[in-house]
Amino acid sequence: MTDRWLVALDIDGTTVREDDSLSERVAESVRAVVDAGHLVVLATGRSQSTTESLAERVGIRPEWMVVANGALVLQREGDAYVREHVEVFDAGPALRRIVQGLPSARFLVEDASGFRRYTRGMDDWNLEHAEEVAFDGLTVEPAMRVVVMSPDHDVEEFLEIVEGMGLHKVSYAIGFSSWLDIAPDGVNKATGLQRVLDATGIPREQVLAVGDGRNDIDMLAWTAAGGGRAVAMGQAPDEVAAAATERTGAVDEDGLADVLEPLAGVGTGAR
Repeated sequence: MTDRWLVALDIDGTTVREDDSLSERVAESVRAVVDAGHLVVLATGRSQSTTESLAERVGIRPEWMVVANGALVLQREGDAYVREHVEVFDAGPALRRIVQGLPSARFLVEDASGFRRYTRGMDDWNLEHAEEVAFDGLTVEPAMRVVVMSPDHDVEEFLEIVEGMGLHKVSYAIGFSSWLDIAPDGVNKATGLQRVLDATGIPREQVLAVGDGRNDIDMLAWTAAGGGRAVAMGQAPDEVAAAATERTGAVDEDGLADVLEPLAGVGTGAR
């Protein structure tokens, strides 16, 4: 298929709503894009297990997945996924700097095997294959991903504090609420997607990426720079929309389906 597109989809706030519910119209549009022969890649900050479970809910078995904000690239072989590429880093220096500025913060660290170590208070996160530890126990293994939550701060205050920390040798993105995703330096969804392009030979201008969060900015900017379609969801913050070439409806309005249905040749893309 010479006109095959790589369709990179963020999950939270793009494919599923804030409450983790999935619109049947959105699920149908994703399946239709797969059936049309395009390569759908879930590109997310989620872990491997929660990404696989979302793919099952949608009803697809992606050939590739980019998880942990690009630190882990997975390729399907038969019924299982193999780790095509893993990036890890020593999270200790960043964690120690963060806890000085945010002493009441809560932490979760995921290692290369997908095992998670977390401090007290991370009750809203998936804690399967995980254990609660003291702060010093977070760094017993190199990290693939670090999550920092500080519910005592609003987002703007949190942004200001984090920007003033001077975090080096890491990549980070701040979510809609006061939480921070940290990855190895120079690693993000775009670097993971580039590995998929290199492996599949799909031209850079035939990338369609859709996202809504600050951890999607690199992916959208990379897509736009390559001549592809970079689409921000309707509820995306201004800085996310600025990295995109298009904007669609909000997640609660099935904005993703509006983008995917025309690509799949289904309807007009609006209902």
